[in-house]
Amino acid sequence: MASVDVSSVVGANIDRVWAVVRDFNGMPNWHPLIDRSRIEEGAPSDQIGCVRNFYLTDGGNIRERLLSQSDKDYSFWYTILDSPMPLTNYVAGLEMQRITDRDRTFCRWRATFDCAPEEEAGLVELISGAVFQAAFDALNDRFGVAQ
Repeated sequence: MASVDVSSVVGANIDRVWAVVRDFNGMPNWHPLIDRSRIEEGAPSDQIGCVRNFYLTDGGNIRERLLSQSDKDYSFWYTILDSPMPLTNYVAGLEMQRITDRDRTFCRWRATFDCAPEEEAGLVELISGAVFQAAFDALNDRFGVAQ
């Protein structure tokens, strides 16, 4: 089983950051790789079990199911149902914690998945850099880089 674990500090209050990322259908508004997204069957975007169906800027299509979401813990977990990436059993979660020093936010995005051994290094690099770190960079562009 492969794993990815990326963390960053965002230069904004946790409630402001969470207000942006908690919308399971809202990634096109802040993630540079996401072109458009919809929640299937008209479900609310914070309903456990809802499925987001989104398209990447390169045309790739991914479907993910929301497994859990906690406004109290500032976290959500999801699984990939369909993806152009050669992986299975993908489960990921974004968790945030308040940093009282200068009112910043610690963000941690983790994932585990199965893949062919020869695919692992490339997938870990892709997910950690182009997906997770790109998201954190976009949040820092939006809110200001943490000092």
